Amino acid sequence: MEKFTIAISEKAINDLNLRLSQTRWPDEIKDSDWQYGTNLSYVKELCAYWEHEFDWRKQEETLNLFHHFRTDIDGLGIHFIYEKGKGEKSIPLLLIHGWPDSFLRFQKIIPLLTQADADGFSFDLVIPSIPGFGFSDHPDQKGMNTEKVAAIFSKLMTGLGYPKFVVQGGDWGSSITEKLAQFHSPQVSGIHLTDIPYTHLFEIPPQELTKEEQEYLDEGKKWQMEHGAYAMIQATKPQTLSYGLNDSPVGLAAWIIEKFQQWSDNKGNPEEQFTKDELLTNIALYWFTQTGGSAARIYYENLHTPSESAKERLETPTAAAIFPKDLITAPRAFGERVFNIQSWNLMPRGGHFAALEEPELLADDIRNFFKNLNQI
Repeated sequence: MEKFTIAISEKAINDLNLRLSQTRWPDEIKDSDWQYGTNLSYVKELCAYWEHEFDWRKQEETLNLFHHFRTDIDGLGIHFIYEKGKGEKSIPLLLIHGWPDSFLRFQKIIPLLTQADADGFSFDLVIPSIPGFGFSDHPDQKGMNTEKVAAIFSKLMTGLGYPKFVVQGGDWGSSITEKLAQFHSPQVSGIHLTDIPYTHLFEIPPQELTKEEQEYLDEGKKWQMEHGAYAMIQATKPQTLSYGLNDSPVGLAAWIIEKFQQWSDNKGNPEEQFTKDELLTNIALYWFTQTGGSAARIYYENLHTPSESAKERLETPTAAAIFPKDLITAPRAFGERVFNIQSWNLMPRGGHFAALEEPELLADDIRNFFKNLNQI
C-alpha cells in the first residue's frame, strides 16, 4: 500500500488542448436536439469550455485533498481513496462506482459520511477504482467480471484490517456489491444499493412474474431498444470502440455526456444537475488515464464470462434507495426475490448518479440503514 498523488503531466494537458483545437465536427439533423444522440451545439459548448476555461490543475488539487493509495492485488495495481471517519465509532464502508463514472461519483458524499453524527457515529470509507477504470491498472487477461472484481475488493478490505465491513454500490457497483454478498458473505455485514441488477428478471419463469415485474420487464425491453445500443457495443466489440474513445477527446466526451444527460434528473440539460467542471473532471479522468476502452470491457467480460447466480436469495441485510429518474426503477417484489430487503426507500428526486445528484439524500439513507444494523 503506497500513497498516491494525482499528477497529470503538462505534456498530456497540452496534447489534449491541441486535439480539442483540431476537432473535425460532424453535421447534425436540424432541430434534432438529443434524439439522434449527443447534441452537437451542447458538445461544442462543453468542449470549448474544456479547451479554454476548464482548469484541470484546480480539479487535481481538490482531488488530492483526499487520501489516495495504490496497492497490488492478484497482480493488478488497484487505486483507492481511504478516508477515516471522525466519530468515536466508525464502521468500514466500501463504496463502489459504475460506468461511465468513476471514484468521482462519491466526491460529494465523502465529507457527509466521514463526519460524526450526534451519537459519534461515522464511516471509514474505502473507495476503489474498478480494474480498468481511473488509476487502477488495465487488465490484460480475459474474464475480469464482477465476481473477480468482488474478490479483489474483498482482499483490499482484508488487507486494510477489516474482517467485516458494509458495502454500497450503484450501476456496476450494484452488481459487484451483490457478488461480495454472494461469495464473501462472512465479511459483508450489510449492503446498500441504488439499483437492482436487471438481469435477474430473465432467471424467473415468465408465468411466475407478478404484474409489476412484467411491466418492469416490458419497460426494460423498450429501454434496451431505444437506449441500450451503447451496452451492446461495449459487450460485443469494445475494442473497435476503444480507438475512437482513446484518440478523440470530443468522441470520448460525446460518448459519456449523453449518459449524464439521459440518466440524471434534469429537463434535458445535464447542467441542471452538474456543473461543466463536474462533467469534465470525470471525462478528463477517462482521457488522461486512457480508460475509455478498458472500462468499456467490463460489459464484454460479464456477457462472455458470466458469474453463476446465487441459487437462493442472498440473506445479507440489504437496503435499496430507488431514485425516480434512474434508468428503469425496479419494484420491491423483484428486489425481494434476490435480496433480503430490510429497507426500501423511494426517493423524491434524483437519477442514476445519486451520490453526485443528491448526496444528502443518499448519505442519510446509507447512514440510517447501517447505523441501525448493529452487526459490525
